[in-house]
Amino acid sequence: MQRESDASVTNRSADMQLPQTIEARNPGMALDMDWVMSAQANTSAIERRAGSIGARRSLKKDHQAAWLLKAITMIDLTTLAGDDTPGRVRRLCAKARQPVRPDLLDALGVGPITTGAICVYHEMVPTAVEALVGSGIPVAAVSTGFPAGLSPYRLRIMEIGESVKAGAREIDIVISRRHVLTGDWQALYDEVREMRRECGDAHIKTILATGELGSLRNVARASLVCMMAGADFIKTSTGKESVNATLPVSLVMMRAIRDYFERTGIRIGYKPAGGISKAKDALVYLALLKEELGDDWLTPHLFRFGASSLLGDIERQLEHHVTGQYSALWRHAMG
Repeated sequence: MQRESDASVTNRSADMQLPQTIEARNPGMALDMDWVMSAQANTSAIERRAGSIGARRSLKKDHQAAWLLKAITMIDLTTLAGDDTPGRVRRLCAKARQPVRPDLLDALGVGPITTGAICVYHEMVPTAVEALVGSGIPVAAVSTGFPAGLSPYRLRIMEIGESVKAGAREIDIVISRRHVLTGDWQALYDEVREMRRECGDAHIKTILATGELGSLRNVARASLVCMMAGADFIKTSTGKESVNATLPVSLVMMRAIRDYFERTGIRIGYKPAGGISKAKDALVYLALLKEELGDDWLTPHLFRFGASSLLGDIERQLEHHVTGQYSALWRHAMG
């Protein structure tokens, strides 16, 4: 019998972590301009609602530790630096396999956990795939001219296909912001639709770069258009903008997801990315998610943090919970 390749084994096991193995895959729908143009955003009301969540929700002791452990399983552990090397990516993959020191997990009475995924540039996809063989952790590749999305369109489409061939099971694409800023919703829909087709079985996260869209109303409309085009996830940011994930933006995007679910019965995932580096911030995002979308979304299949430094702070908080003392950050290195 012919032995399966390592990449095939990885792809099959990683599939178990993808939304489409648990939820019905979003097939998309025809662009509904009446629905898109009806989307509005009351900025002052949104900011008041977003500002109240941290004051009303407070988790302590064992409850806090449990939620922080859940947050770890929802992290897309990420390295997107110009000086990335295979060695750095392998170390990050090792951290994804064992994100919390075994002694802390033993003290908490918890078995092994992993992060939700590893997110890298295309060049590092083969290295990450090899390092994660047998782990069930999918590799996500940023694509389509990340982070600006201004490379030639043909090359952006080809980049998706190359990353999928290399073993990426998730593709984080960036939209053309100009389509949103000029109100060319048909062009945005057509772009995302084609990128979705190129992804094939790999699931697609559409990065809106919300800090560059001009208004919360644009965020709401872009979210709807991407979901109509077949996005499996909508994501706030590349992490490279001057303004990345915020609670007001998250509220708008979560409500767009809820609206889409109520009309179609399809659950779309959500990923805030950029600027979420503290455990306490992660807890606020999870509280907002629970209130707006409910317990069904509290899973790696439908929610991810785009982060790397967040994991180190969560691990510090867990050690404090176990020992009563804060440790140095170097004790919880990424690799």
